[in-house]
Amino acid sequence: MTKPYDLLTLGEILLRLSPSPEERLSSGDFFRKSVGGAELNVAAGASLLGLRTGILSKIPDNALGEYVQNQIQLRGVDTRYLALDPLRSARLGIYYYEYGSSPRKPQVVYDRLHTSARSMTLSDFPESVYSSARCFHTSGITLALSEDCRALSIEMIRRFKEQGALISFDVNYRSNLWSGEEARYWIEQILPLVDIFFCSEDTARLTFHKEGDAREILKSFTEDYPISIVAASQRIVHSPKCHSFGSLLYQASTDTFYQENPYEKIEVLDRIGTGDAFVAGTLYGLLAHSMDCQYAQRIGNAASALKHSVPGDLPISRLREVETLIAEHTGSASGEMVR
Repeated sequence: MTKPYDLLTLGEILLRLSPSPEERLSSGDFFRKSVGGAELNVAAGASLLGLRTGILSKIPDNALGEYVQNQIQLRGVDTRYLALDPLRSARLGIYYYEYGSSPRKPQVVYDRLHTSARSMTLSDFPESVYSSARCFHTSGITLALSEDCRALSIEMIRRFKEQGALISFDVNYRSNLWSGEEARYWIEQILPLVDIFFCSEDTARLTFHKEGDAREILKSFTEDYPISIVAASQRIVHSPKCHSFGSLLYQASTDTFYQENPYEKIEVLDRIGTGDAFVAGTLYGLLAHSMDCQYAQRIGNAASALKHSVPGDLPISRLREVETLIAEHTGSASGEMVR
């Protein structure tokens, strides 16, 4: 039986406020507002590429909640599983982002305590949701938000798994939410249920105390747990406005590593959401192309490279643009301008 969704994600939705790129948080007078959040970014990116996606979260039942729903629907993400918080104290998490310019790094200020999303429980979502998706994705950010979110995430992973869904998990470690040891303890509770695992080499060393080179680290996760695919983004930051991006994938069933030439010296307009774009592209490739890891990696890398070039958290690239970039990157097409 065909399930109504290819991908459902669980996570907090945030309001982002940013001064113009030439201004600082401490001196600018105006903010541009937009919507983001790691799991929402993944659902939106995968939707634009062609998957049927939805987001599970909790938002205030007010004008800000309406703004969130409108922005999500513009990306083709289903909002039926957005729980609405009717309380007068309901609030949407906020983060303030200041663009960087060498030698000054970008910076983020969070205001996300006591938000509606932190109080999510199983009762906010119908039982039917667990049998409705081919794949369920969440991240360490959601696990770290609160005890309620941690309990919800772990139980949802179990229920989706029981209904035959693939489980995708991105460590997405944030030191301002929890320590490396806390992250390791709780993530290890769910790793026996994870099929597709995203974890950078640096995070693997910090959080899981992994040793060896990148290939040894990725393979070790599949030796310790029944994980099918492990993916690690690989980024070189030359300056706040110049990055190189690539990745390494490992597939346990074939004992195969996948790696292509990175996208060199990308001109960075906004780096927020670029890791999520990689996850979205990779999941699209796996789910839409019979777990073809090489294709998935190419889509993930290209989707991330393109995301560096647009402002805001949410991606805006559709499959044709991503595949055009892949053709240029692999040398099978070229052109200075699309026309």
